[in-house]
Amino acid sequence: MKVTVIGTGFVGVVSAAVYASFGNQVIGLDIDENKIKLLEKGQVPFYEPNLQELLLEQQTKGNLSFTTSYENAIKDAEVIVIAVGTPSAADETADLRYVFASAKSLAPYIKENAIVVIKSTVPPGTLEKTMAVIKNETTTKFYGASLPEFLREGSAVFDTLNPDRIVIGAEENFVFEKLEELHKSLNAPVLRCKVASAQMAKYTANSYLATRITFINEVANLCEKNGADIDEVIKAIGYDKRIGQHYWYPGLGYGGSCFPKDVKELAAYSRSVGESGNLLNRVNEINSNRIFYLMDKFAKEAGGFKGKTIAVLGLSFKPNTDDMREAPSTKIIPFLSEQGAKIQSYDPMAKYSIEVSNHQQFSTIEEACNNADIIMAVVEWPEITGFDFSKIKNSKTQFFIDCRNQFKPDIVKRFNYQYIGIGKR
Repeated sequence: MKVTVIGTGFVGVVSAAVYASFGNQVIGLDIDENKIKLLEKGQVPFYEPNLQELLLEQQTKGNLSFTTSYENAIKDAEVIVIAVGTPSAADETADLRYVFASAKSLAPYIKENAIVVIKSTVPPGTLEKTMAVIKNETTTKFYGASLPEFLREGSAVFDTLNPDRIVIGAEENFVFEKLEELHKSLNAPVLRCKVASAQMAKYTANSYLATRITFINEVANLCEKNGADIDEVIKAIGYDKRIGQHYWYPGLGYGGSCFPKDVKELAAYSRSVGESGNLLNRVNEINSNRIFYLMDKFAKEAGGFKGKTIAVLGLSFKPNTDDMREAPSTKIIPFLSEQGAKIQSYDPMAKYSIEVSNHQQFSTIEEACNNADIIMAVVEWPEITGFDFSKIKNSKTQFFIDCRNQFKPDIVKRFNYQYIGIGKR
């Protein structure tokens, strides 16, 4: 099958490489010449485990290529996948300008009976608007569909090759059959549904997971008031099969490229249809304030931040990615700087690019923790959770702030650190 993927960001590159690995002829299309030049050389412009190897393999086999030319990419494509960014606008609605711009640009070259698929995260009604843009530019008969992605940064290649389900939103049997054929190598359950249902499914999945994180953070706050241990609470409720012990992450709140954006956009969508008082709006608000709530708590427990040297370990929003979008560090480091602290940071992949006074990033944990008054473990990179902190403990009083409850308090205290966790006294 001849497939074109428009957009060479995280979703686009992963999708293009995986579709190519099924034996399809895939073209990745982007107007960013620098990104295309890198990809043509087999270089991924961001870090994602196993992606570069897959990219190079498929380019070597001749299944995958990249271009900036809409005409070359679109004219023979049977399936055209739109995977461009949909960032939140100033009013927190989804900014769809790149989706519509892609639609307008592809329209003059679309072939008869091609299927235009929106993989980008978009609110209900977007496919219809996108098809209208194309129809305004061509008389060629084509079809439309929604094909939401459910990828996790840091494991996107694995997730794409081992999906829980394939969700296809369309109206015509021809479209369902064609897209099922495209994904048949995955042997995953396929859900045929309405277009609006497919679009809502993506927002709903991410918003539910974000709500779950927000909920357990609220419970953790209560545990700190009454002496309960949040880890013990999670274990106790997890035996209930309706709840389970998975995906409870007490800590600094959710971040990254998807959860904050999708919760905001679904909340904004809910307001636009007259549901302004619903839970989604409150989840967004609570998460936005979470880090500053905890920084105030940590400051009280550690005797303030002014004049202290603080090691911030972990800059990306999660392990196995260099993505800094909505990462806790982008709020923590400026906050600590404003408080008069000296910040020494470390991350195995991410580079901190925000200009902040009194901050320096180091290439090793030892350097970042040198002479630190406070060690703040922010992201559960294996390099951080597996590090032996006993060998860098010095004679002065040092606080160890475990922002993700990844360390055993009794062991940290045995090293003579003053331990501070989440949802624990």
